[in-house]
Amino acid sequence: MNGAVLITGISAAGKSTVAQALAERLPRAAHVRGDTFRRMVVSGRAEMTPEPADEAVRQLHLRYRIAATTADLYAEAGFTPIVQDVILGADLEGFTKLIRTRPLHVVVLAPDPAAVEARERARAKDGYGGGWTVALLDDMLHRETPRIGLWLDTARQTPEETVDEIISRAGESRVHEGHT
Repeated sequence: MNGAVLITGISAAGKSTVAQALAERLPRAAHVRGDTFRRMVVSGRAEMTPEPADEAVRQLHLRYRIAATTADLYAEAGFTPIVQDVILGADLEGFTKLIRTRPLHVVVLAPDPAAVEARERARAKDGYGGGWTVALLDDMLHRETPRIGLWLDTARQTPEETVDEIISRAGESRVHEGHT
């Protein structure tokens, strides 16, 4: 896979694990973790909620711009950037315009809610707080997020199987300029 890759989905969909495994499989790759940019805000951080404040939305979009710029810089240096973040709704199409690197591959991890809830219980960090639930985010993913890129139901796949599928179906994940 050349260009840049965006891996998105709801919290606990497997984005971090799959992005890391994909980056390790490629000869020169960088794993750009969008949430790192959120955590860099030490004071004054406004968290996203189902009814977000304007400041929370501004900070979310700042995080997306930083991730896209970081990905472009890695691509310019000869790396395949693998950006991983929760980017849903209209923000997904917006992100495809923020990142300049082409080709751009978009992969949406969309395991069923029961699988996500099981993964959430098994992990150390808590991806759900501030009023969010698996059902709420899953609904947002399926009702408000444009069907661009490659959507994968990864509920019954290992991370390695998901990476195999992403690589073998790279042509389907490529976002074309008039398609976004």
